[in-house]
Amino acid sequence: MNSQFTRLLVIGFLVLILQIPTVMLFGIISERQNLRQTAILDVTSKWGKEQTLVGPRLMVPYIKRSGTAEKPKSEQKVATFLPDDLQINATMATEVRNRGLFQVPVYTTKWDVKGKFEPLDFTAWGVKPEDVLWDRSELAVQISDTRAISDQVNLQWNKTKIPFNPGLGKFKAGDPNIQINPVQTAMPYSGSSASIDSSRYMPPTNISTVSGIHARLSQMGEKKDYEFSIPIELRGSESLYFVPMGKLTQVNLKSNWASPSFQGGWLPEKPKISDKGFEAKWQIPFLSRNFPQQWNDDAPVADVTLYNARFGVNLFSPVDNYHMAERSIKYNFLFIILTFAVLWLFEVTAGVKVHPLQYLLVGVAMCLFYLLQLALSEHLGFHQAYVVASLSIVLMITGYTMSALRTKRRGGIVGVMQVSLYSYLYVVLASQDYSLLLGSVGLFVFLAIVMFLTRRVDWFNSRSS
Repeated sequence: MNSQFTRLLVIGFLVLILQIPTVMLFGIISERQNLRQTAILDVTSKWGKEQTLVGPRLMVPYIKRSGTAEKPKSEQKVATFLPDDLQINATMATEVRNRGLFQVPVYTTKWDVKGKFEPLDFTAWGVKPEDVLWDRSELAVQISDTRAISDQVNLQWNKTKIPFNPGLGKFKAGDPNIQINPVQTAMPYSGSSASIDSSRYMPPTNISTVSGIHARLSQMGEKKDYEFSIPIELRGSESLYFVPMGKLTQVNLKSNWASPSFQGGWLPEKPKISDKGFEAKWQIPFLSRNFPQQWNDDAPVADVTLYNARFGVNLFSPVDNYHMAERSIKYNFLFIILTFAVLWLFEVTAGVKVHPLQYLLVGVAMCLFYLLQLALSEHLGFHQAYVVASLSIVLMITGYTMSALRTKRRGGIVGVMQVSLYSYLYVVLASQDYSLLLGSVGLFVFLAIVMFLTRRVDWFNSRSS
């Protein structure tokens, strides 16, 4: 094993062996994420899940006539109308619930949903006024988790108070089994830091049961305008969304949550964010969405289309410990190679012989950093855990290499190199937008250093001491 080429093969084999604990670390992260998700489900199933408001929508049945004078045919159809003006004023009071080591953001929100329907137009379907069944009309509001409604909800309809009933009514406004695409992050905001991980996206949402409330408008008749007002107090967790159902939809949302992440296809207009909370406003015209103002049974709009147009806010945690741990482990392979390369350079340039087992112990210590950082982050938070774990590993490796390399100076060089690596990793994790640039520059600099230090080495005659 005197040939440096042979030693490089052994070192490379050790690097590959050390990928086994790296893979195991990914498994541990996945297990802890699943445990956290279980804790979240435990809290949200009792308090209230992610909430999405879809509506209101006005459904008016009518008689469709066809056939001939000798054999007339008639069937009942339902026309769906959306409000011409929709204003939603919402106040969200948030708090954090704990389940073991895990924290779950929950909220209680008070909505004031109001607006108006302008005169309903049935001419597109060739319906005569006398064929419209006004007294069977219903107003429906879809809510993701109606179990979290705090009190009775009443509809103020043209100065008439009408109580809402559970469910989506006779006309079933809502597909009972829809699959909703992930909500893309429009822009994350934070009141405390500008460097937020903007790669985070909302996970796919599968809604197996569309729930809601409805009001029967038995006294409804043909009028010029229909004004409505719906006050709702509702509990929920993690996220709050709206669907732009109005010809002009205006949403004003206030909250005491200091780290919001605005989701969906529309940004709020100049949101105000501070340590005390945020205030956001949206104004969305119907021309920017993908569904019309009215439809009937012959050409219905799928609920998946409505839900995929939603927008709102996620109670965003600026630092996800598991996400950051998963990102950091991806650099383990590179860091082990760089550290082993430094030890090998001492063998080549200083004639110090390092045993493969010593390489292996240093590599195991570097793998231990990620496990230590993950475990501490569940108690201290990511930043404090990173500092404690990195300092512990740096001190361990520095002390060990001082003995293995037989001088404090050489061990100190390895220690400085370790400090540089973990400092570099922290900067990369905090600035994902520049991670590729930082990684490329870092590799370039290290390769330049290796080439400089080994520029005079005679590789054909070089032997380890």
